[in-house]
Amino acid sequence: MKNFGLFILGLIIGALVVYFYCCNDANISDPPEIEEPEGLITPSEAMVLDQAYNLRHRIISDSLFSNAPTSDNRSSWYALEDITSYIEYAQEQADSLGYTLDGLRLYAGAYPDTKEGPGLMTMFFIPTGTKNTAQGSLFPIPQGGSNDIQGAKGLNYGQNGHPPGANYPQ
Repeated sequence: MKNFGLFILGLIIGALVVYFYCCNDANISDPPEIEEPEGLITPSEAMVLDQAYNLRHRIISDSLFSNAPTSDNRSSWYALEDITSYIEYAQEQADSLGYTLDGLRLYAGAYPDTKEGPGLMTMFFIPTGTKNTAQGSLFPIPQGGSNDIQGAKGLNYGQNGHPPGANYPQ
């Protein structure tokens, strides 16, 4: 009976310890603070960059799109789900091709001209990384600089701005 009493007392003390440890607000930590990534710009800085591009866009539009039914694109929009899904896909591609994914490069491109008119500008992502060349190592040692991953598929087909030639902000 004495052992049974100690057993019950131990259960009660254990339950109290667990309760105070797990359920006490003092032990619940706040979510980690998200740090600002490098390279952020303010909306006013974005406006300066956008306005500085106006002359180049005007030259392109006046020379290539003067008779076209629409002006050339100034932006591309991608759904957040598409970008996060592509990053996961790019990671798998990099692994299967023997690379360590370290970023995405954003290229400006243009669709080929058709009978309907000149091809509009587009933006597309290509994964970048370093070739895994270390043999017999638990951790791959990247060799050289970060380049486009050869043979990896890129992400294109974002949506145009509204209208295509619209300036920042839309």
